[in-house]
Amino acid sequence: MAAEFLHNDEHIKQDAESILKLGKNLLLKGPTGSGKTRLAEDLASELDQEIFSINCSVDVDIEALLGFKTIEYVEGRQEIVFIDGPVIRAMNAGAILYIDEINMAKPEVLPILNAALDYRRTLTNPLTGETLTAHENFRAIAAINVGYVGTMPMNEALLNRFNVVEIGYVSKESLKAVLMAQSIQKDERIIDTLTEFHQDLVTMTEQGQISREPSSVRSLLDMADLSTMMPLSRACYRSIIDKLDSEQEKKAILNAAELHFGM
Repeated sequence: MAAEFLHNDEHIKQDAESILKLGKNLLLKGPTGSGKTRLAEDLASELDQEIFSINCSVDVDIEALLGFKTIEYVEGRQEIVFIDGPVIRAMNAGAILYIDEINMAKPEVLPILNAALDYRRTLTNPLTGETLTAHENFRAIAAINVGYVGTMPMNEALLNRFNVVEIGYVSKESLKAVLMAQSIQKDERIIDTLTEFHQDLVTMTEQGQISREPSSVRSLLDMADLSTMMPLSRACYRSIIDKLDSEQEKKAILNAAELHFGM
């Protein structure tokens, strides 16, 4: 059974689904590891729609979005054919297009995204010259991470095409439910320790002592899983501390870890 998006604010999922049902574009905004991708997958499942994904944090160009030309052999002859990319496939299939870290999109692909997300849902493929109008069930979900080094502001014209749902940090009770449901660690005492530790990480993030990545739910899930095979102290190093370059951040997290489970 696939993991489910869990959050103490039940309106997050309700409002996100309502936005999509109305045929509007949805932007999920929140810290890394807050469950944006999980929510997008849940919404696709709820709406019984296929989902095609793009991650703009990598070097995404027009071909990565729309597709590319290649040579195929048809009845013994060479023919140039066009292989559709995720944007065209989603538009044609009436599927959901999930655009992760859309604020990192390169300027050269913005006209493509703007056209696909416009209410007319029509774009001209510059690689083939063909004009495409999306299936009526086509929907778009995008996501941006907020509050960490390297975050770029979102293009204003693109932002205006979305309705926004912000996903904040989950409550301690909801976090415990997430860990119990999605981690292989089932010892409730350890889960309680991890949730308390996470509360300290969130506080330090909000105070600007550490970046958002160490306080992500994703990192905590990794730590919970690793704790089934090693002490919490080592699991903390492997899943959180050793990822960091800042000695100041490492020291702050070590101090919090020392209070909860010793290092």
